[in-house]
Amino acid sequence: MERHSRATHHYFDRQFGVPAVKLLASEYYVGAGDLVLTTVLGSCVSACLFDLGAGVGGMNHFMLPGEAEDAQPGNVDTRYGGHAMEVLVAELLRAGARRERLTAKVFGGGAVLPGMTQLNIGERNTEFALQYLRRHEVPVMAQDVGGTLPRRIGCFPGSGRVAVHTLRRQEDLAEVQQNEQRLIGLAPPAAPGSDAGRG
Repeated sequence: MERHSRATHHYFDRQFGVPAVKLLASEYYVGAGDLVLTTVLGSCVSACLFDLGAGVGGMNHFMLPGEAEDAQPGNVDTRYGGHAMEVLVAELLRAGARRERLTAKVFGGGAVLPGMTQLNIGERNTEFALQYLRRHEVPVMAQDVGGTLPRRIGCFPGSGRVAVHTLRRQEDLAEVQQNEQRLIGLAPPAAPGSDAGRG
């Protein structure tokens, strides 16, 4: 069974003054031109990949390192970093990028859940993303990872610019913590229409 999805939440971002696409956990998006891709990250990681020569870029948002334990050939689950990275690269190549020109920026991997330090999900997500990029010889031009606070990311696929805003308000931290607990099965499902999937 395939579990991957291209982000579909399009809106106009007033902060940046451009059309935007919002990514939730397990989503990805590839685009070009005057566009910003946004997401909120706790322990999840986003890899932003660019081919500036082709003017295209993209971002993913994954929750877990590696690949699903029950993965079968042909099955894709972009909750996992292995699948999320492969899908993002494939979509970039389809959009006209060249593998040898790809560069990356990596964000997230925070330890935002108190009492969950033994799992080290954020650290493991970060290590996986960086190891994947090294293995595939994609240079990492910038990273903002770790810590204990969530981040809001604004990725501009056409220019390679990424804006990072650390979320310090208690309300933002509480929302990210609740969503992370929900994603790993420690909290009840979100109410319809909520912003679940931030992580």
